[in-house]
Amino acid sequence: MPHSTQSNLQVDDGIVPDPALPPTGIDPGVADAEDRTWTPAKIALWAAIALLGGVAWFMLAIVRGETVNAIWFVFASVCTYLIGYRFYSKVIERYLTKPNDRRATPAEYKADGKDYVRTDRNVLFGHHFAAIAGAGPLVGPIIAAQMGYLPGTIWIIIGVVLAGAVQDYLVLFFSMRRGGRSLGQMAREELGVIGGTAALVATLLIMVIIVAILALVVVNALGESPWGVFSVGMTIPIALFMGVYLRYLRPGKVMEVSLIGFVLLMAAIIGGGAVAGTEWGAAVFHLDKVTIAWGLIIYGFIAAVLPVWLLLAPRDYLSTFMKIGVIAMLAVAVIVVRPEVTVPAFSEFASRDNGPVLSGSLFPFLFVTIACGALSGFHALIASGTTPKLLEKERQTRFIGYGGMLMESFVAIMALVAAISIDRGLYFAMNAPAALTGGTVETAAQWVNSLGLAGVNITPDFLAETARNVGEQSIVSRTGGAPTLAVGLAHIMQQFIGGTAMMAFWYHFAIMFEALFILTAVDAGTRVARFMLQDSIGNFVPKFKEHSWRPGAWLCTAIMVAAWGAVLLMGVTDPLGGINTLFPLFGIANQLLAAIALSVCMAIAAKRGSFKYLWIVALPLTFAAVVTITASFYKIFSPVPAVGYFANNAAFAKALADGKTSFGTAKTQLAMEAVVRNTMIQGWLSVIFVVLSIIVIITAVLATVKAFRNATRGVPNPNHEDPAVASRIFAPAGVIPTPAERELMAEWEKLPADVRFEKAGQH
Repeated sequence: MPHSTQSNLQVDDGIVPDPALPPTGIDPGVADAEDRTWTPAKIALWAAIALLGGVAWFMLAIVRGETVNAIWFVFASVCTYLIGYRFYSKVIERYLTKPNDRRATPAEYKADGKDYVRTDRNVLFGHHFAAIAGAGPLVGPIIAAQMGYLPGTIWIIIGVVLAGAVQDYLVLFFSMRRGGRSLGQMAREELGVIGGTAALVATLLIMVIIVAILALVVVNALGESPWGVFSVGMTIPIALFMGVYLRYLRPGKVMEVSLIGFVLLMAAIIGGGAVAGTEWGAAVFHLDKVTIAWGLIIYGFIAAVLPVWLLLAPRDYLSTFMKIGVIAMLAVAVIVVRPEVTVPAFSEFASRDNGPVLSGSLFPFLFVTIACGALSGFHALIASGTTPKLLEKERQTRFIGYGGMLMESFVAIMALVAAISIDRGLYFAMNAPAALTGGTVETAAQWVNSLGLAGVNITPDFLAETARNVGEQSIVSRTGGAPTLAVGLAHIMQQFIGGTAMMAFWYHFAIMFEALFILTAVDAGTRVARFMLQDSIGNFVPKFKEHSWRPGAWLCTAIMVAAWGAVLLMGVTDPLGGINTLFPLFGIANQLLAAIALSVCMAIAAKRGSFKYLWIVALPLTFAAVVTITASFYKIFSPVPAVGYFANNAAFAKALADGKTSFGTAKTQLAMEAVVRNTMIQGWLSVIFVVLSIIVIITAVLATVKAFRNATRGVPNPNHEDPAVASRIFAPAGVIPTPAERELMAEWEKLPADVRFEKAGQH
């Protein structure tokens, strides 16, 4: 591509490129021509993808015999993701975001070597995916499987294409254009004082709850597990080594450090089992939950204040190998083993609100339960937190924002497949609380059989044998979703590799994998929480908005870590308090946060004049708002104690007043008092969250209407983007460079090293 193409791009933003450098972006006309060129081979490929996807959906949604083969879940999801990424995300890029690679990103014009660091797109994809993919895609789909496989499958796959990935992509792009500002701060700028303040308060409160919940899941997974503690702990020094290697020892050698990191990670995982089997290893790494909680709190603080290139980005990139590798391995195993799923498309509980695993009707509770697998507000905090400060080029936002969310949705689908591939009776025995199952194999088998589920008849021996096969004393009432995923993964993988003798290995491998999966969301979430608090305080003390100002960074990190750490410790030390009080709020609060994020995106898109395509944002916003507000109203006003917080509170308060010493799931008077306290907290927090969210949505609609009126009158709308700065670097937009990108890369490689800007992390 000749240098002259650079001059053809000087049409907007007032950007004047350096004539001594090759173009910093592909000519839009060339990129458009590449997109629109359809060869016979290309047409045949996409026709085959569409046909395979259509057949898979037909088998899942229409045929629905007594059993359905699990391979159709893999084909339906992958084909839909490919079509959504290739076509729908391109529509968003063309008409809503309109990226311009001639503009420098914040990682370039605000580079400080700590928070703003240009990062290779593949490493950044790893960081972003690892940060957003927490407990949600693993746990939510498993719990929602109570209602059958089809509702969850449709929402996870279609929901991510039209809602979740749209939110992540837009928030990432708009935050990047605003210097990496947090979601709450963007809301304050775009929606005014009332809507912005409501968004700031809501995002900070919800963030504390989300990070504490994620941390509790890690504590529960690693508690008294020497293997897990050793293997997960070893990822920290491995990541530090990778960070130093990539920045100082072998700059730019991403593939090289990836292979080294992968080998070290595998050694840590395999070595973890060996170390745990020794007497000294069991003694050193056998930690109680309180000790692990304190370790997480300290780690969260350190990870949030260290330079992002040193620990956070390489560690998240490292864990992404593990995450995507395990999920891909599970998908291959499903295709090879082809397990038959006996779960009906719509179960007996799909039309009821009193299911043993999940209380509430299919609408709206299925959607808020699945959460991160299809749409997650937490992702908007990451997309306006660490990731926009690390981007090399604007066009990479589609690959990282939209593509990263599609990958998380695939994790959710595979978790769902793992849950529905095991015996249905085993599923209910594992996921129903001990108050229903009785906690023993005899009582659990009796209770499951009493449900009257078609084709379900389990025995105590079957439950006991399953526990022995996975190396556990009991698998009855192992609630929370994570153990079910581990059993499901072990069930499929042992048919693929190793047989029954390997089930214990695969089970504990999966438990450790889940802990590693979720921990990456804790460290990134803590750093993002620090950015959010800095931006919030910065409205009153402007110095705090300077993220590179270390006193402000340390102070805000300490405050946020103390907040989620206190809730975590209460949950660990008091099973009836702390985070356990707030856990039921997770799904709804997370989805309300998504509605807030989409509201902000709608207002920004309107001010940019993208009215014709505003439906791309309005569609998921409307759905998210209806679902979450309806769910909130159910939880606040429902007279059914199993659903409504205040109804539950009244039932337990009456039981206490009547002098009862046990009631429902509470077996002691102390437990009854805890339920009364917890439901009151849950109820009022639900009221606060939904009111704040409604305020934000209304102010966003008003801001959108005002933007439209200004546009029709020819009045310019306010633009809160950072001033455009000419970029002095080039990098491809996706995993594989296009022909035009390769041509431009060759031009950059011809430059002398002292003229050319080195790759990310080198100055």
